[in-house]
Amino acid sequence: METGTEALVAHLKDVLLELSTNPYPEVACPPNLPRRASVAVILRIQPHFDHWPAVQTKHFHAHRPHHRRRSSLASNPEHKLSFKDILDAFFEQDWVKHGDPEMLFIKRATRVGDKWNGHVALPGGKRDPEDEDDQVTAVREAMEEVGIDLSYSHAISIGNLPQRIVTTSWGKVPLMVLCPYVYLLTSSDYPPQRLQPTEVASTHWVSLRALLSPALRTYEYADVSNRLAKSELGIKRWFLQAMLSKMMFAAICLTPSESTYCSSISGFVPEGPPANGFGMGKLKEILKGPEASYPSRQQPLLLWGLTLGVVSDFLEHIPPHNALELWTYPTFTNWDVRFTMWAMSYRFRKQKAIEMSSTEQRGTIGIVEEGIDAAEAPKQDLPDPQATEAEEPGEVGIAGLGVGRNWGKTGRAKLVARGAAVNSMLEGYYPIVRKAVATALVGRIAVVSLLVVYVWNRYTRRP
Repeated sequence: METGTEALVAHLKDVLLELSTNPYPEVACPPNLPRRASVAVILRIQPHFDHWPAVQTKHFHAHRPHHRRRSSLASNPEHKLSFKDILDAFFEQDWVKHGDPEMLFIKRATRVGDKWNGHVALPGGKRDPEDEDDQVTAVREAMEEVGIDLSYSHAISIGNLPQRIVTTSWGKVPLMVLCPYVYLLTSSDYPPQRLQPTEVASTHWVSLRALLSPALRTYEYADVSNRLAKSELGIKRWFLQAMLSKMMFAAICLTPSESTYCSSISGFVPEGPPANGFGMGKLKEILKGPEASYPSRQQPLLLWGLTLGVVSDFLEHIPPHNALELWTYPTFTNWDVRFTMWAMSYRFRKQKAIEMSSTEQRGTIGIVEEGIDAAEAPKQDLPDPQATEAEEPGEVGIAGLGVGRNWGKTGRAKLVARGAAVNSMLEGYYPIVRKAVATALVGRIAVVSLLVVYVWNRYTRRP
């Protein structure tokens, strides 16, 4: 019986093989900034009801991917399975072929001084001096934060996604290099979890089908006045906050298939309604009903910012390759600022659309310039790990969204080609945002000034 996810599972296998075969290059730390961090993109296959695995086949061992191969391996102990052999053996299983691929997200716990409180993220953290490399950091952080073992006996290590420099103040101040690594769990059961109360409030498994669904695309609204005030605009935060309202960022509303909550954190059990008195609480209850006295409902889980950028880098490899088509440029809620940004970035966005369209059809910008036929060009052209050309890393600007940097024609074209495409689309966008904000504010001041002059003249000329 078909489950409707067979094509997605087959595509996922191809993507994982491609990521392992064509690793992305390592990004060096900026000068005088040795800080690095890693995150784990953890995948699993949720079995379908009609294809539930037998008890004895629930656990898949990467070093022994198929029972029929044990005798040949035993007779030749020096024989080692290739990554493709391991991946083929895993995806040959019936419950995997008809299963539903999922990705793990965490909701950050509330901590004093943490500006990412309550945000959706991936398991991960900063690299320790004792960590041998960035991948070791991802494995260690996954165990410490959520208690998931990513060793070879529980997971298949796939490879990395594009690394990027995380910055603040609209890309002006580098913070660290972020290194994402992909892992595929090999058990059909949900892995046991142990959530760290100081870091993680909850974990959520979300189907790739949901992440790819246009119906679940939405927006997150963030106050960015503090970051704008630190830029070259030279305007106070309170003024920007009053004038600009909030900024709109592309987001995905997550619909988990399985969630785990850390019950020991503060606020896990909401406090009860206040005692009825004759104050504002009682008046609110009279006007809005008894439910007004109860705690507000839980906000939806929204994937946006830096984590959305990382996830988009992965989703863009999966057909129909529409992760970027569903993504939208950040803008503001106020209509005049939004219109100014739309007008000033119109040519920029059109050029990026042409560039991305050419890349999708031809594989790379260089192929387009050389006039190679689209049928002969590769659909995905990943960076060559043996390439000697120096490539500058993509940055991450406000809210963690990539802004790209001078990749150079060859290196940048390779990453645009189904790679770190979000970085490419935002390269050069934030300078336009700053100019548009300044223009909109000048326009508002001019309009207010004209109104004041008009009213003044109108009333001072009265007899």
